[in-house]
Amino acid sequence: TGLTTGQRVVTVQKGPLYRVRGSHITLWCKVSGYQGPAEQNFQWSIYLPSAPEREVQIVSTVDPSFPYAIYTQRVRGRGIFVERLRGDAVLLHITELQERDAGQYECHTPNTDERYFGSYSAKTNLSVIPDTLLASMAPQALTLMEGDTLELTCEVSKSTAQHTHLSVSWHLLQGAGEDHAKEILTLSKDFILKPGPSYEQRFLEGHVQLNKVGNTTYKLVIEGVKPSDQGQLYCRAAEWIEDPDKTWKDISRKQTERTSLAVVSQGRDLSVDIAAAEHSLSEGDTLQLSCVVGAQRSSSRCFEVIWLLSDKEVARVDPHGVLIWEEEYKERAKLGQLRAFKPNNTAYVLTIYEVGLKDKGTYQCSVSEMKTPGDLHSIQTNVSSGIEVNVMPIESHMRLSVSTSTPQVTVGDPLILHCEVEGATGPVSLRWWHLPPQHPGHRVLVATMEQDGTLSLGSAYQDGGKRGSLHLEKQSSGTFTLVIPSALHEDDGGQYRCEATQWARGRNWTGKGEATVTVSSMGLGLHARLSSRIATVSYGQSFELFCQVKASYPLEEVPASVRWLFQPSLATGPLHELVRVFPSGTVVWGTAQPHFQGKAQLAKADTSFKLHIHSALPANEGTYQCEVEVWRRNILPLGPPAASTSSNAVGIKVVLPESKLQVATKDSSVEIASSNAAIECRIVFAQNNSQFAVTWYLLPPLADTTPLQIVRADYSSILEYGSEFSSPAQRSRFLSQRVSSNIFQLQILSANRGDEGKYYCVVEEWLWLVDGWYKLGEATSGRTTLKLKLLEHELQMEKTNQSVSAREGEGVTLPCRLQGALLPGTRLSASWFQVNSSGRDSALLTLHHDGTIEYPQERLAGRLYLRRPSAGDFSLTLSSVQRGDAGAYYCQLQKWQQQSEGKDWALQALPRPGYTQLTTIPPESTVLSRICSSPPLLNFVLYLPLVLILLLALAVFCWYCKFRK
Repeated sequence: TGLTTGQRVVTVQKGPLYRVRGSHITLWCKVSGYQGPAEQNFQWSIYLPSAPEREVQIVSTVDPSFPYAIYTQRVRGRGIFVERLRGDAVLLHITELQERDAGQYECHTPNTDERYFGSYSAKTNLSVIPDTLLASMAPQALTLMEGDTLELTCEVSKSTAQHTHLSVSWHLLQGAGEDHAKEILTLSKDFILKPGPSYEQRFLEGHVQLNKVGNTTYKLVIEGVKPSDQGQLYCRAAEWIEDPDKTWKDISRKQTERTSLAVVSQGRDLSVDIAAAEHSLSEGDTLQLSCVVGAQRSSSRCFEVIWLLSDKEVARVDPHGVLIWEEEYKERAKLGQLRAFKPNNTAYVLTIYEVGLKDKGTYQCSVSEMKTPGDLHSIQTNVSSGIEVNVMPIESHMRLSVSTSTPQVTVGDPLILHCEVEGATGPVSLRWWHLPPQHPGHRVLVATMEQDGTLSLGSAYQDGGKRGSLHLEKQSSGTFTLVIPSALHEDDGGQYRCEATQWARGRNWTGKGEATVTVSSMGLGLHARLSSRIATVSYGQSFELFCQVKASYPLEEVPASVRWLFQPSLATGPLHELVRVFPSGTVVWGTAQPHFQGKAQLAKADTSFKLHIHSALPANEGTYQCEVEVWRRNILPLGPPAASTSSNAVGIKVVLPESKLQVATKDSSVEIASSNAAIECRIVFAQNNSQFAVTWYLLPPLADTTPLQIVRADYSSILEYGSEFSSPAQRSRFLSQRVSSNIFQLQILSANRGDEGKYYCVVEEWLWLVDGWYKLGEATSGRTTLKLKLLEHELQMEKTNQSVSAREGEGVTLPCRLQGALLPGTRLSASWFQVNSSGRDSALLTLHHDGTIEYPQERLAGRLYLRRPSAGDFSLTLSSVQRGDAGAYYCQLQKWQQQSEGKDWALQALPRPGYTQLTTIPPESTVLSRICSSPPLLNFVLYLPLVLILLLALAVFCWYCKFRK
């Protein structure tokens, strides 16, 4: 458990094991999952019970010096050795087990892997037990007459503490050497009686027995001894124990002393005479043989007669007259070609009708005399001299011709083959073979017709579901026709051989011939082409797709199905099944495009399939394709298709209704003095049932800037703000609303100078078409210029442009101061902006007239501070200056005055500010160190500040002039 590929595992024979002292024992060990050479080395050690922690080395396959002294002599004398079974498995042999050999054995394999991974040794326990098995039989010298009964007893006992089984066997030794001893009868450890090969028949007949008498006595009984039973008989016992791996091991064997047996035969007068009516015959003649037994008082004696041809048994007649044919003659006897009978106790007759060449040779009659009819032990056997019988052959004039009426077919077509037999003078049997060209020299049996007309099919043709119900008919006296209803595949092509066998007078003649058939695949020549009369259709217009199929065989005669596939125009991936029409006519619609069902009509004409779509919708726009499958004819159920093909893809475009949308395109301007502004978008003309989506854009004052998307209201009035207007502060100020059926309005709350620019709308016309909303078109309005006009003379500010510089990491203050004092009942608000290249300035901080401060960019909130708003100083302090902070900044002050008690505050003045240009300077450690290290550069730096000031002033002046324009 937990092992992975490449992990070494050592396995040893599972213990505990019990073995008898003095016996030859073996222990196996093997290793797997190792790296390195195929032949692994093994080392065996033992942990004795007296010192279970101490390793005592026994033997090694690699190191002769490995054994400890107590084992050295036994290892050198081969009393202990290792037998290698294969490169990674061995057996440890101990030829004579001693009591001191008990203990825990360890098998270890030295490492040959790149790294230690797995187990390198395994252990098992071995216990040495005393040998308590005893086997004894008193030696005797016996002489018996043939047919007498032999009885011998053997005493076998054991007193082993462990659970063991016994086996007892009897053996007959004839000649020198126990290796030639015959097994008579064995009682196995599983308590099963098993006779030896020479005694099997006599055991089955009950004449050889082994009986257990009491606890330790085993008796052998042989009834009707024969001369073949002579020799020395002895008893052998074995003790067996079941090891932990569920196998049984014989741990001890004992053999008794021998008893000598002699058998004396009894002889009687017996003579046999064999005769034949004719010694020379022709094929088809009848042979009759007679056997006469000569004996005194024959009526009271029992004989068994065996007929032999060329020393091979043909038949035998037992003392009761029962006839037993040899296996190869049984079929001829059933057909009435052979007959054997016993007219009386001394006469026996064998008759062969329609003899053949195989019936010639020497015939013999063998007679055995029995004591009694049930006793198969013969007293005397006398074989007569043989009679030679000669059989002359006869000639055959049979001729064979093979043809086919289907030399070239397609898969699924029938194969029809003819075999014409002429000149046959007797019954004919027929066999058809297929010789597949892909397996030269190999043949497959198709069908057989016997002489009596019995038909049988080869194993490959018995399944009627594959090729149909094959049949073989005899249409006339000599013409046989084989019909295979449906060719299964191209491999059914090739040669078909007819073998005809004529039977006459016990002899047969065989003729053969071949015919060639070519079977083509149904896929050969199968093509599909998809077409449409129109590729672009208008909404609501119907269209048709034609799937034209071509094949090298009549398509109308084979089962076929068509599968229509579709993929919407904007989808990717494989096409989805739209609908499938099966050969039975069953129509199954796919689930991916349910809107087609009820709108599509299917039709089939000859070799063409048609898909008709009524009232096209935008959802019908996309790519279409057809797939055609064909099946073999004459086969039910159909099973898998025999061939299939896919057509080209055809794209269909659905044109939506033309948009009539018109939007007011005249440019205008709006100049406001209050805090709110409204931009109007007017629809001049559109269809009555249309819905609209409106997107508002701002074109900042700077030239060559990209329009900024403010907000989009779709046809469901769901708002989506552009990235520049997505902050909560901006979303609360810019609102899109529909004020009438044809007028949309953009509301700008608390407009400031940063909101100045050109505004326009883009209107999209949407229409609901059965299955969804579709965009028909869009139109862009004219541009409305927004300007803020406020009184400036009431508030005085510094309007001069300034330049400041700050070192990165330090702080800087950008000036913004009010000149003069405020009148009672008025308040100020202040906003700071940074000029962006997009043309729309970014708001940094806003101080409202109610004293609240808003940070539109939250990431800057911790770095921005106003100096003294209460004293009219709205200068902005920017801490921890960064390189990206460089650019132009300005502040905007607004004067607010309450109209009357409880009324809203109104914006009264909006002075134009001056600009402050911020330049960032890298830290001193990265700039001065370079300057100071170069004397020429140091001289240049002395004049650098003056040059930079002049260039900066010029740049600010040009930028300001451009902005004023």
